[in-house]
Amino acid sequence: MSYTVRIKKRAEKEIAKLDRKTQSLIMHWMTENLEGCENPRVVGNAKKLESVADGWRWRIGVYRILGVIHDNEVLIEIFRVGHRREVYKHLES
Repeated sequence: MSYTVRIKKRAEKEIAKLDRKTQSLIMHWMTENLEGCENPRVVGNAKKLESVADGWRWRIGVYRILGVIHDNEVLIEIFRVGHRREVYKHLES
């Protein structure tokens, strides 16, 4: 059972605002670590988000990827991507 990754519109916009090197780093990390993984809860530095139902975060240096894991659809839905000091503001999935 391999998970697929879907990036929401807001997260796509946030990634587009980052510099090219950071965009490449984040997209490469998601492709290598989240896409096709068996259990996204143990990948990298995964940590449960308290304020979002089924929400998880993955750490890549000073950047964070926030997503919701849908086990019934075998899907990881990425809803926020950004610097750690700003990504948690106004959380809404």
